[in-house]
Amino acid sequence: MADTAPTAAPLRSPLGPARDRLAAVTRSSRGAVRLAELPFLTQLDVRLDPKGAAADAVGLALGLPLPVEPDTVVRAGELTALWLGPDEWLVVGPPGRRDMERRIREAGGDEPVSVVDVSAQRTTLLVSGPRARDLLAHGCSLDLHPRAFRAGRCAQTTLGRTQVVLVARDEPSAGFWVLVRSSFAGYLADWLVDAAVEWTGPDLLTEPQPK
Repeated sequence: MADTAPTAAPLRSPLGPARDRLAAVTRSSRGAVRLAELPFLTQLDVRLDPKGAAADAVGLALGLPLPVEPDTVVRAGELTALWLGPDEWLVVGPPGRRDMERRIREAGGDEPVSVVDVSAQRTTLLVSGPRARDLLAHGCSLDLHPRAFRAGRCAQTTLGRTQVVLVARDEPSAGFWVLVRSSFAGYLADWLVDAAVEWTGPDLLTEPQPK
């Protein structure tokens, strides 16, 4: 009998089981709140000296400069760079962009550059709609008014007792990214569904249990 190569198991998104409930919020709220998962985004944690030669070289290689203002976001084409600290960024791209890590390493040359693929560590929730800010404000201590947390801002914070990276997208109508650890994604999805009851009614209520 001829040997056959093992078939790789299909990837399962952390919020696959919650997909129908997230979609139900959008329907029941008549678009006041829209919830969806953006699974499998490429996410690279990058650390380097922002004043060194590698910073400019990496920016050129990716086609977007790394933001130097605290808690800001730079987007160019399909890539987004989030400021996480004075010498740390999260570079986010479409699923399967394995070339990004290679480009960063090659651009860094002999400079001290750390690149860690954290794509499997987090998943991303898209929270949008006219009531998106109100929904997030139920469980986030940040001032989410557009004057304080406008488009192009990001923050490491908590949402419903869960550590997240919150990103205000480029346009108000684009909503927010909520980057959450995969192990807490199910709990956070349940929390968002419950917090949206103001616009959906009680039929979608769940009983989230922290993991």
